[in-house]
Amino acid sequence: MVLRAIEQKIEALFEGVFGRAFRTNVQPVELARKLAKEMDDHRTVSVSRVYVPNEYTIYLSPDDRGQFESYEGNLKGELQDYLAEHARREQYALLSSPRIAFETDADLDLGEFGIATRMVQPDQRRREPDEPEPQLEAGATMIYKPKTPVATEAVSPVELGMDREVVTLSYDGSRHEVTDRKVVLGRSRDCDIQLADANVSRRHAELRQEGASYWIVDLGSTNGMEVNGKRVKRAKLSSGDTITLGSTEITFDRESP
Repeated sequence: MVLRAIEQKIEALFEGVFGRAFRTNVQPVELARKLAKEMDDHRTVSVSRVYVPNEYTIYLSPDDRGQFESYEGNLKGELQDYLAEHARREQYALLSSPRIAFETDADLDLGEFGIATRMVQPDQRRREPDEPEPQLEAGATMIYKPKTPVATEAVSPVELGMDREVVTLSYDGSRHEVTDRKVVLGRSRDCDIQLADANVSRRHAELRQEGASYWIVDLGSTNGMEVNGKRVKRAKLSSGDTITLGSTEITFDRESP
């Protein structure tokens, strides 16, 4: 089976000295299978085809990124082949061959990683009638965390259990799950989260996901913004932080379900 053969090549990259030295780090086989999951989760059904993202950015902790330094190029190629074969087997349509990039995110802990996907047009060729519009910005980055500590006696190719992070904004007794990289808060109906507060500007603030971190940014509001009682224009958020817009207090939370 072609897909299994590629998996074995990915596993082989991590055998021997690497497998013994980095037993608690992110494993290449984890990346491969979670990349395939992200491809499946971001399907776009058109008239006659099922399109999937063709660009994937993997965010790793500094230690996890460091373990791949000597063979990152080979690993990238194997992961791209794995995605291409997965798309072929599932009969997905791609705007180009899958492309993978690695990024370092200091906010990630050892063993955690994030994956952001995009569907991008590789050139200026004419778009087919049923082809989806290219995405100019990446979708929400999915953060994966180990459910249990990784075994220290051996590196197993069996997929390790991972949890999906849930990010929420809560105010006035309501709770809103954040699923986009950017969420605008304000009084306008065009905002992603509309606040019925006369002291809130029409487009007051924006919650932004940058890698594995979340930031709240004032959009030039009239009455400003506070985070945990401190007046700010931009602030990095941690779980439990309180954002004050006008007279509305909003609690930011991120957790594994």
